[in-house]
Amino acid sequence: MNLKEVARCARVSKITVSRVLNNAPVVKNTTRTRVLKAVQELKYQPDFHARSLAAGKSRSIGVIVSNIENPFFLDIYKAVETGARAKGYEVIMANADYRSERLVASVRLMIGQRVAGLAAVVSEMDPESIEDLNGYGIPVVYCGVGAQRDNITNIRVNYRRGMDKLTDYLRGLGHRRMGVVGNHGMLRPVDERVNVVLESLARYPDMEVQTAVDMDNPEGGRRATRTLLSAHPELTAIVFVNDFMAVGAMREIRERGLRVPEDISVTGFDDVALAQYWYPALTSVHIPRDHIGQRICDALVSDEEKMPAREMVIEPELALRDSTGPAAKS
Repeated sequence: MNLKEVARCARVSKITVSRVLNNAPVVKNTTRTRVLKAVQELKYQPDFHARSLAAGKSRSIGVIVSNIENPFFLDIYKAVETGARAKGYEVIMANADYRSERLVASVRLMIGQRVAGLAAVVSEMDPESIEDLNGYGIPVVYCGVGAQRDNITNIRVNYRRGMDKLTDYLRGLGHRRMGVVGNHGMLRPVDERVNVVLESLARYPDMEVQTAVDMDNPEGGRRATRTLLSAHPELTAIVFVNDFMAVGAMREIRERGLRVPEDISVTGFDDVALAQYWYPALTSVHIPRDHIGQRICDALVSDEEKMPAREMVIEPELALRDSTGPAAKS
């Protein structure tokens, strides 16, 4: 099926069909209706890639994430894809897997694909890669990394505010001996979110805090929990930097013959959709992933030749559920 057959069916020229598909305002409504009816009857699918090459503008955007297995990143990607497809764009995704060399390779691959814009939804990125990406002159969105400048949109989550709310809540339940679990990063031995939790807990001199770091998946959360509880069985709560790792803790705690939250409370961060369906339902800190994905799409799929520097700050909210309760007595 091609443009010529659509034109023949609608009894118009190929130029008119092209104008209708590109939403040109010069076509009469009756003609537009006839063309769209022919498109539907013939099940014609426009070749957006060919059209973009002819117009000199790409119809693709790129999204690089730290870990596609983690529902947090997948939810953001899905929101970007939904918004982009509605505007006739396709989305190319790459998984950095917390490895700096894969992140660099993904950036170069997408630039080679001539994407119209690129989003880096990653927990960390070295300054050289940021500077390199900024030099391509395309719209870029950074989530948590990067500096303000033209054509750059920064989306930042106020992790400190979210962790302050979470640690205040746990302290109010009587918890004084806590564990904090993070995941391995590309550039740092300790997850940046762990440092935010430690800074939040440092407000209280009577708090005893132990830390562990492992892979960003449920098995990593399970191993980190095993490490903490083997060395520090007196802990009454464990704070995880994301929900994906926290689910692994539930299994480890049960296999030790302990109960959540009666013996030990567990919290996550991000509030992915599955958090409310785990047993017990996971207390977390809500991050609006759909909103972040839509803002990414709006920044990358834009008619502006050059955008001013923009920054969006996400203020997290507590999502209280069944995995937390009063601290167990010694």
